[in-house]
Amino acid sequence: MATKLPKPVIVVPGITATYLHDEYTLPPETVWSVLTKHYEQIALHPDNLKLEARQPARLAPGQIFELAYQELIAELRHGLSERRDQPVPVYPFGYDWRQPLALIEAQLAAFIDEVIERTKLLRHYDADGFAADPKVNLVGHSMGGLVIAGCLSTLDAAARVEKVATLATPFQGSYEAVIKIITGTSDLGSTAPSSREREAARLTPALYHLMPSFLGHLRPTEQWDGPETLFDTGAWQPSVAGTIADFVKEHGLNRRAPKAQATEIFANLLAEAASHRQRTDRFKLENVGLTPQDWLCVVGLDATTRVQLEITKRGSAAEFVLSSKDRRNEWTRKPQDGKEPSLTGDGTVPYRGAVPNFLEERNLVCVTPDDFGYWEIADSLLTRVAGFHGIMPNMNMLHRMIIRHFTGKPNKHKNTWGWTAPGVDPKEWAPPLDLGKAKNA
Repeated sequence: MATKLPKPVIVVPGITATYLHDEYTLPPETVWSVLTKHYEQIALHPDNLKLEARQPARLAPGQIFELAYQELIAELRHGLSERRDQPVPVYPFGYDWRQPLALIEAQLAAFIDEVIERTKLLRHYDADGFAADPKVNLVGHSMGGLVIAGCLSTLDAAARVEKVATLATPFQGSYEAVIKIITGTSDLGSTAPSSREREAARLTPALYHLMPSFLGHLRPTEQWDGPETLFDTGAWQPSVAGTIADFVKEHGLNRRAPKAQATEIFANLLAEAASHRQRTDRFKLENVGLTPQDWLCVVGLDATTRVQLEITKRGSAAEFVLSSKDRRNEWTRKPQDGKEPSLTGDGTVPYRGAVPNFLEERNLVCVTPDDFGYWEIADSLLTRVAGFHGIMPNMNMLHRMIIRHFTGKPNKHKNTWGWTAPGVDPKEWAPPLDLGKAKNA
């Protein structure tokens, strides 16, 4: 029996966008929030990267960042529910964003089961026949979309998901993860660089899952004769393992041979991330009963973004050359000679890093900062702080688009739209819902 009510929704936020609380203290102490950043307390232990370096402690995830997601969740709850007495559940999924993505994905799979069981208890869903085909819809922002893809690749045919929407997800990585590990700061966060932040970043497994891996992601100099992938320790400057070695000396149970321990830890972090990327690269929609019409993949364009990373050698060691010339925005509304429109992004994720292997580029829906409406000027101003990437979930037009995607409602008000991906002929555009003509048609 076909149900009429939209499936319940789970919103999966990006990296760093969930509060962390130390539940060892009474009452629990907030160690990570929009305004609180206690790097010493969130740093992970070199002998067990699932637990904190400073013990005794017990860090647990709390709410997701209201600044980025409160409006999205409120609009989904309102727009999906046609009657007040028959609400469509929209659940935020807070998680410990420091952990390996495989661990987070298992937690998401369990949460999907929980949401399904909770929805079965709603009388209007019971009357609608939800229990006969219990499924959820998923929304992922940034790394949240990568968590969704990884979760579905693991669940395979057992996945109970009807539709997915992802916003600004680095399916093929972002250079900002590299910058975070190298310097301690990037567009993944808004604070000034510090040694404490750099130490915490270099021992955060999730960051390594965001390494760029698309073709041409490294721009080697003539001196470079090393690895062509960032998942190889040989592509990294020695200071990364050096910082880990110092952390082993300070916090490790075995302080002998800290350099050897650090090298092994660093290699394991990259190997685990590489294995995860290979798994998500092999993911196919048909394996979970989905088609390209079931996955709304929104990609941000027209913001100056790091689109390449130069690598060279200093002596016998690798060195990244951080240059402003690798931060570019060549996207144009109409093709122009001398422009390479794929050299753009959302300020954090380069376009090439946002393209998933399981969709064709003609299926993508692209948006730009100008797609914020006149009355969203406050959000547009907020992009100066959080960046276009971080504030994209607040775009009203995307709220309407996600609601239409989940409900199948027509675009009768013509208030949802999009741009084609760079290099895609507007006549070949095939988004998963009717958006009319592409804006650059």
